[in-house]
Amino acid sequence: MNLAGDRPTNLGVKAGKLAPCPSSPNCVVSQGDTDAEHAIAPLTYSGDPAQAMAQLTAIVQAMPRTTIVDSSDNYLYAEFASKLMGFVDDVEFYLDPTESVIQVRSASRLGQSDLGVNRQRVEAIRQAMQSS
Repeated sequence: MNLAGDRPTNLGVKAGKLAPCPSSPNCVVSQGDTDAEHAIAPLTYSGDPAQAMAQLTAIVQAMPRTTIVDSSDNYLYAEFASKLMGFVDDVEFYLDPTESVIQVRSASRLGQSDLGVNRQRVEAIRQAMQSS
């Protein structure tokens, strides 16, 4: 049984926005018209955007069971696999030059509940960025 699921086709930045969350509770996103269940603050940075993306990439790469799928000057897409069952979460970051923040979207591919894992992961990345 493949618990990874298929890579979504709606990922990436379109017109300066990451994809909205589906109705299931296992997704958080920092852009768009989101309700409290799906809304999360974007990541903030100070200084050089390129340094912020390099820092973010290093933090994500250091996390366990992570594969970076796509990376550019202003976009990072990584897959995180869960330890026990190998469920995959798709996590995207978009450096938004107009807002000087890094927008984020983190969503589970399969199932309904993620027990808060996507939100916790984004908050852990936020803390790592602020402390380094």
